[in-house]
Amino acid sequence: MTTMTPEQAAWFAQTFDRLVANVGQAVLGKPHVVRLVLTCMLSEGHILLEDAPGTGKTSLARALAASVQGTQNRIQFTPDLLPSDVTGVTIYDQKTAKFEFHQGPIFASIVLADEINRASPKTQSALLEVMEEGQITVDGVTHSVGRPFMVIATQNPIEQAGTYRLPEAQLDRFLMKTSLGYPDHAATVEILQGASVRDRSATLQALITTQAVAEMADLAAGVHVDGAVLEYISRLAEETRNAAECRVGVSVRGALALVRCAKVWAAAHGRNYVLPDDIKELAQPAWAHRLVLDPEAEFAGATNEGVLARLLADVAAPQERRSA
Repeated sequence: MTTMTPEQAAWFAQTFDRLVANVGQAVLGKPHVVRLVLTCMLSEGHILLEDAPGTGKTSLARALAASVQGTQNRIQFTPDLLPSDVTGVTIYDQKTAKFEFHQGPIFASIVLADEINRASPKTQSALLEVMEEGQITVDGVTHSVGRPFMVIATQNPIEQAGTYRLPEAQLDRFLMKTSLGYPDHAATVEILQGASVRDRSATLQALITTQAVAEMADLAAGVHVDGAVLEYISRLAEETRNAAECRVGVSVRGALALVRCAKVWAAAHGRNYVLPDDIKELAQPAWAHRLVLDPEAEFAGATNEGVLARLLADVAAPQERRSA
């Protein structure tokens, strides 16, 4: 794999900032969350948003798809949703005397899986293969969903009625988890002023093609990560497994996820190398949802975010090395 050059890093950062600004026209006042979601897309991962209704999750998915000339589908997860409603189904065609595959809504560049934790575990499991491998298998035949492909899943707070807790294996397949939250006062006023525009994302111009997104993802893979930074990530992951508050710590998949995110985050800041500060900034969105706390520790007030914050403070970061 070729290492990203400083010139490529500068171009990457410029393009990334333009995409953030473009999506920001539809999702007002949330540049940091937009940066995280774009980082997730260029890391070829998926993101989980835990939020109240009406905070702009659908607008975010539409704006992202519009900015990259991609397709966008929304799946409303309900208790009676079947796996075939997500992946598609094979139907017998009497005219041709052959079985034909009819694609489900999972075949899109950006898929909004709305209220994912309202569907049964069987339907949730329909997403596992496609999120991990970018393909689905129906009746023994494999179908690729193409690149780019990202699931933006939303979930209700777990206390709400009619929800199923997402299993750890599925949570581990989300590269990041974050929250849009409500906009601040100024952004809310701006949204209200534009109340006549029902869908801000419909007015957005595409900045790049889906092919360019795939090329940017390949380019980011060439960002240099120093051995000392990799050791730092490994130590942090080990500490989550050894922490007294945790029953389950960060897996190897989780450690790899943080490396992938950090490469894109560094390139988005115009660097062709990862700094320890990148790891500190991304550890919470990339790792907090992967921890399973001991029930007694949770009852005593421990939180996933609090455990990670303590470990980031305790584990010494390596000295910065600024050359690839």
